[in-house]
Amino acid sequence: MEQVIAAKATLDIPLLLSVLAGITVLLVLILQFKIQSFIALLIASITVGILAGIQPMMIIETMKKGMGDTLGFVALVIGLGAIFGSILEYSGGAEALARFMLKKFGEKRASWALMITGFLVAIPVFFDVAFIILVPIIYSLQRRTKKSLLLYAIPLLAGLAITHSFIPPTPGPIAVADILEADLGWVILFGFLVGIPTAIVCGPIFAKYIAQKIHVDAPEVTTETIVQENYPAVGLILSIIGIPILLIVCNTIINSPLVSEEIIPLEIKEWIGLIGNPIVALILANLIAWYVLGIRRKTSKKKLLDITSASMAPTGIIILLTGAGGVFKEMLVTTETGKMLAKYFAEMGIPIIIFGFLIAVLVRILQGSATVAMITAAGITAPLVMAQVDITAIDKALLVIAIASGASIMSHVNDSGFWLVSKYLGINEKQTFQSWTMMTTILALVSFAIVVLISFIK
Repeated sequence: MEQVIAAKATLDIPLLLSVLAGITVLLVLILQFKIQSFIALLIASITVGILAGIQPMMIIETMKKGMGDTLGFVALVIGLGAIFGSILEYSGGAEALARFMLKKFGEKRASWALMITGFLVAIPVFFDVAFIILVPIIYSLQRRTKKSLLLYAIPLLAGLAITHSFIPPTPGPIAVADILEADLGWVILFGFLVGIPTAIVCGPIFAKYIAQKIHVDAPEVTTETIVQENYPAVGLILSIIGIPILLIVCNTIINSPLVSEEIIPLEIKEWIGLIGNPIVALILANLIAWYVLGIRRKTSKKKLLDITSASMAPTGIIILLTGAGGVFKEMLVTTETGKMLAKYFAEMGIPIIIFGFLIAVLVRILQGSATVAMITAAGITAPLVMAQVDITAIDKALLVIAIASGASIMSHVNDSGFWLVSKYLGINEKQTFQSWTMMTTILALVSFAIVVLISFIK
């Protein structure tokens, strides 16, 4: 990203210290006192405002503006995405896709099939839910082949983790894109472009290496499992997952400067803009899934209502957390910290894309949550983006992926994902570090390297 700043930049030390104090308060509240991240972000925002000398009522107004501006879009998309995923999960679509991939690829290439499955399933289904749904399949494979469970688990986890962090409508990239005002179509395109080669490196390639170092057997069967026979057709599942993605990407391309009004009239572009908006695209996908995966498969309307209503519970904290991230961002905008840092880092020769990545890495390692790391890094970086006059839609999309890369790095003991993987794979802490933690680190470094490469050649 090119940055052209004319004036000589100087650091306002008291202002900078107020921001550092806010970040310190955030981390202490989360790590030491185990305060909910939503409240911790709000307290950190207030701390920055007070120390920066903002008037008391202006602090409140800034918080309200940050929360309102952020949630107007994010709450709708995350809620719709959760409902969409719950219907797909209940229908058995995720398992159907996994079994189809394994059948087509064969046992010898099962790791590749699982990587692709994880990559696709995590688009509508939350990471932990998708992993728990699919983990019996990798157990079955291990018992059949007698190879290390890691040979199958790592590719699945890589596909799930990459999509969860890089590709909307999952909450992380949705939140970061909204805070940075990035176009979701470009984020999806670059999410795929960066995510696919990254998944190959940290999935099947790394899995083959680590499986030779650590042999893990699947847990013994202790209960009778029920095998579902009436799975939905795989082509149908892929079509339903692809509908919102295709609509959003088409809208981005058609309404970009690449397509002139001579090719497609303005009035048609506007209608495509409506249908391809993430909100409308997800509404359409939900209605199709509700009928095709629900009503047509003899699921009662009452059951569908219960399933979709239950999916709203886990989204509440994500939505509030995203709003609190917007509050933190708005406080940095109000204090004009962003303008100051933008000028300073420009003269230091440090691109915003590297700055955003490093902030996400720092927060991720210190407090564990990838979502908190993404939202915090986006909040700190957004004012710098706003200060750039020559930043493009592609630059913003790449910055979203860079922040997502940093927030994915080095999952360890303060991350719930670390313990989820350890528990379901039946491995100790050392083995989890050697496999899962190493995989997430490779994921972050490879994806960020690809982002930097694209930013140079775009």
